[in-house]
Amino acid sequence: MQLSFEEYDAPYEGRYDDAENEAAITGPLAARMRPRTLDEVAGQQHLIGPGKVLRRIIEADQVQSMIFWGPPGVGKTTLARVIAHQTQATFIDFSAVTSGIKEIREVMKRADRLSRSGGRTIVFIDEIHRFNKAQQDAFLPFVEKGAITLIGATTENPSFEVNGALLSRCKVFVLKALAQDEIEWLLRRALEDPRGFGDQQVLMPDDLISAVATFSNGDARIALSTLEMIVLNSSEADGMTTVTPETVEQCTSQKSLLYDKLGEEHYNIISALHKSMRNSDPDAAVYWLARMLESGEDPLYVARRITRFAAEDVGLADTNALNVAVNAFQACHFIGMPECSVHLSEAVIYLSLAPKSNSAYLTYEHAKADALHSMAEPVPMAIRNAPTRLMKDLGYGSGYRYAHDEEGKVAAGMQCLPDSLVGTEYYKPTEEGREDLFKNRLDQLKRLREDARG
Repeated sequence: MQLSFEEYDAPYEGRYDDAENEAAITGPLAARMRPRTLDEVAGQQHLIGPGKVLRRIIEADQVQSMIFWGPPGVGKTTLARVIAHQTQATFIDFSAVTSGIKEIREVMKRADRLSRSGGRTIVFIDEIHRFNKAQQDAFLPFVEKGAITLIGATTENPSFEVNGALLSRCKVFVLKALAQDEIEWLLRRALEDPRGFGDQQVLMPDDLISAVATFSNGDARIALSTLEMIVLNSSEADGMTTVTPETVEQCTSQKSLLYDKLGEEHYNIISALHKSMRNSDPDAAVYWLARMLESGEDPLYVARRITRFAAEDVGLADTNALNVAVNAFQACHFIGMPECSVHLSEAVIYLSLAPKSNSAYLTYEHAKADALHSMAEPVPMAIRNAPTRLMKDLGYGSGYRYAHDEEGKVAAGMQCLPDSLVGTEYYKPTEEGREDLFKNRLDQLKRLREDARG
């Protein structure tokens, strides 16, 4: 609830403003069914179950500054509302979309005055990740001295989106997507509760309730909104509203997947794709691919990540892997979505089933560490370029042996590494797939060099 500044000096203690009161009576089903107590909250039993920490804090009215982090529709705002009903503090609801620095400072000054007279103020900020650094900083001194208790809600990882100084003064509670049975319980309650459809007879079989719960993807708001649409579009006869499979199918024809191309879920899902391919699981890999593409991800981004995977995780175990990945990238570039989804699927399946080797990746990382942290030694004289007479007179190229003129095409005794790194082995081949051939070749070269040194 957004209290005006004139209302602000009075404690909250269960008050509604007119808009909220009206929504609780005539608003959408999700608003009418908003829980008023912890026992009405679906899910989050790891936080609000009997004896759990958040329940104890709320029931004891010892609420400290906290951040609720979780996907949409899991109860972040709901828990803040429950706290508003149960606390003895003044409760202020801020919107990160509409509130500016001026409004924040005005409310903070009032909270400061109230705290000096023994009062408490809880400030709830929905979508706190939308506040910029200056706006977040405006809360910090008042949180530090206890003038306000801050409750923030965010769908984004607070480690990235909330100022470190502010975050360190807040307890982070991670809320989870609701489970199938929790959504089903919520839907049945909406059908039976007078605030929902309890005043009218609605016949909805269990399998259709389950279908709506599956469609909601753990989001209570989507579940209740979908249920409302279904009931309102179902036929009524003799005082009974009957929900049919056809109505449910029509109202759940397009699923909205949770995927923010600029947020954490973007990186979680690309990580899931990468790690599924690494673990040689084509079923999981193609599923995560579909999650990205059907949510609107740029196929060229996916193709670039697949190309990286081909070298990092398949590498020399299958030298065709990189060709497959690059070809898929080109196909995406030429024809785009939705046609290129099959090219990406082909590449993902191929790379999932290919033998795996990360030797190329490890080799470079080892060499990079030496290049960055060891002394920058000069290039050995034998392999320096000598384009001028002066350079030749100084010994550039002295001792160079042309490999093509040597037995086995190898100048085995010629040093190519700096003096301090002679004998260092960066490339350590596996025996996976075609890399076994490279390993045998490398073993032959090592023997040639050992014989030359001997």
